[in-house]
Amino acid sequence: METILSRENMMAAYRRVVANKGAPGVDKMTVDQLKPYLATHWPHIREDLLADRYRPAPVRGVEIPKPGGKGMRQLGIPTVLDRLIQQAMHQVLMPIFDPDFSASSYGFRPGRSAHDAVLAARSHVADGRRFVVDLDLEKFFDRVNHDVLMARVARKVTDKRVLRLIRRYLQAGLMTGGIETARSEGTPQGGPLSPLLSNVLLDDLDKELERRGHAFCRYADDCNVYVRSRRAGERVMASLTRFLAERLKLTVNGAKSAVDRPWKRTFLAYTMTAHKAPRLLIAAPSVKRLRDRLKGAFRAGRGRAFGATIKDLAPILRGWMAYFRLTEGKGVLEELDGWLRRRLRCILWRQWKRSATRAMRLRQRGLTEERACESAGNGRGPWWNAGASHMNDAFRKAFFDQLGLISLQQELQRLNHAR
Repeated sequence: METILSRENMMAAYRRVVANKGAPGVDKMTVDQLKPYLATHWPHIREDLLADRYRPAPVRGVEIPKPGGKGMRQLGIPTVLDRLIQQAMHQVLMPIFDPDFSASSYGFRPGRSAHDAVLAARSHVADGRRFVVDLDLEKFFDRVNHDVLMARVARKVTDKRVLRLIRRYLQAGLMTGGIETARSEGTPQGGPLSPLLSNVLLDDLDKELERRGHAFCRYADDCNVYVRSRRAGERVMASLTRFLAERLKLTVNGAKSAVDRPWKRTFLAYTMTAHKAPRLLIAAPSVKRLRDRLKGAFRAGRGRAFGATIKDLAPILRGWMAYFRLTEGKGVLEELDGWLRRRLRCILWRQWKRSATRAMRLRQRGLTEERACESAGNGRGPWWNAGASHMNDAFRKAFFDQLGLISLQQELQRLNHAR
């Protein structure tokens, strides 16, 4: 506890919490209000922590949609003070636990990323393991057994004050709609400690897979085991389901888990081809999620400056492409680029409203008078016109490039060149 509360460690934790920003907890204190609050109250808080008297505030419950819109995910947002203390604990505990974690564990670890996990998965399939045991743990962050987790933390942490403080964080009430609910299981996503604690618990699964000599990749609660036959995969699925239930008190979601070909499954939003040397592809649900997200920006663009809409798209497209820069399939990006331009042409067509305005704009873009008038009065809807030859000829790719529209294909080339 003294190491956690050292000035150097607390200052580093403070800088991290401020940089991460984040929403206020139940006390409504913002990150900007933390410094003046600490100036007055920190000596007393530090004394309570050293004397094992500190009690965390309840976490603020927030539900966000799961990817694909299938249900909601519960987040627990601690107060900014509790985020500071958890971050300070994380900085001391991570170097204690991380060196012994499995080389096949990639989530929430320094120097490791989802991309490393995806590349390892492709490597296992290229080595001839053409079946995957895709394990989905049912409501993992909501179902973590506190006793099982604390027993594993206690293997390396001997300071009873730290152990009790971790348990208090696990048991801190969940505040939703002004009502506080006590928690006897789970470690809600949202606090700095939760990712590390999830790795501490699931390290037992990693060690069991290593003991059996399996090739696997785990990113948080997303675990894929790669085997050479369906029969072997079904044996592994059955034995791991038993292991997780008996040893870690965790349930495998039978509806979402499967033994199948890797190219029929999704791992960290990627899939792959069935080639002997598989190529990585963007999974179809990820493309759909991007389209759904962009539709909101396009709807908002109907009543505002056209350039502002394109500017708003840039960070979304850049961020998306940065994550999917491992993709080796160009067709999806080509299709998305065409869809983006058609959506933007659709906005222009809607904004012009009247046939006379449409004819004038098309003439300004180089169409003949006859063709402009004929196109403007065709009576078809905005989406049809956005894909028709007159709008494609009037607003070519160069027009959108000039306005700063990100081309996903060119962004991928730029990212690959930078690597």
